[in-house]
Amino acid sequence: MQLTTTNQRGFAPATLTEAVTFSEMLSNSNMVPKAYQGKPQDILVCVQWGMEMGLAPMQALQNIAVINGKPSVYGDAMMALVQASPVCEDVEEYFENEGTPNPVAVCVAKRRGRKPVIAKFSVEDAKRAGLWAKQGPWSAYPKRMMQMRARGFALRDAFPDVLKGLISAEEAQDYPEEAKPRPAKDITPPRNPLDMVAKPEPVAIPAQTSDAAIIEAALADTVDPEPVEVMAVIPHAEEEPVEVEHVELQPLPDDSDQPLGFALRVPGREQPFSFHQSLEEWQDAYEELADKTARAGKRPARERMTALKELRVANEETIQRIDSIKRIRHTASYAQRIKALGAAQ
Repeated sequence: MQLTTTNQRGFAPATLTEAVTFSEMLSNSNMVPKAYQGKPQDILVCVQWGMEMGLAPMQALQNIAVINGKPSVYGDAMMALVQASPVCEDVEEYFENEGTPNPVAVCVAKRRGRKPVIAKFSVEDAKRAGLWAKQGPWSAYPKRMMQMRARGFALRDAFPDVLKGLISAEEAQDYPEEAKPRPAKDITPPRNPLDMVAKPEPVAIPAQTSDAAIIEAALADTVDPEPVEVMAVIPHAEEEPVEVEHVELQPLPDDSDQPLGFALRVPGREQPFSFHQSLEEWQDAYEELADKTARAGKRPARERMTALKELRVANEETIQRIDSIKRIRHTASYAQRIKALGAAQ
């Protein structure tokens, strides 16, 4: 086998046959990293990576590591490759806030004709990534690891063409499970799909307010016009549910004269369901009718919700005549009934 030799780069195979023979020889040697011993195919790929980046074969074997199936280059070799490139103007590294609980590693990569790229990596960043006090280099050499992380970010952003897309080996080692997806049996599904839905923020009512309009608007905002369908079940009412059709309020005959007072109307009827001399009496009758409509257990929950909405619309004119403070009672009761029926679907 013939090898090409140079003064700076040592020797390197000149043909594919020489490269295969060269890789097989190195794979049987104890002088190469253990990750490449007995693996001539990996050695061949590593040497090819090195040739593309400007590393001699032995330099490539010492500085290119395969982690999680991806090639990476150690931080010192990354710096050497960049500084040897003609497009590199300078690389500056230093620490900020030393002597404080949150020192910051800084790397400034200057490329000719471009603005400097500045990357920072702090103790808070390491803690957020779960790296601080991690067993291994992060415990033994935390400042060095912070420096390597800042260096890797800056050099990759400023010189992607020089590094050929490789990340630093120090960074790659922090993702040991990247190429190992978790088995499905190890993933615990949520007990209820709605647990994944963020709950709406409650509407805040000022603690000391006496403005009835503000209070009513806040309660009205809690009513969903289209309730969310959930898989919950509300307990049955203790008393026997009754159909709204069997409410024991006597309607006026169609041919009777309408007396003075406040009419309680039922959807679908032209004539009022009943008349009441005062708004207080009307409110009690309205709440009783709405409560029995909501508890009409033989009807589907969605139909009861529709009936409640139609009942409220039919009597909206009278509801608006009620005192603002007392009107809150009906708004809150309506919201509670709609919410309970929505949960019962």
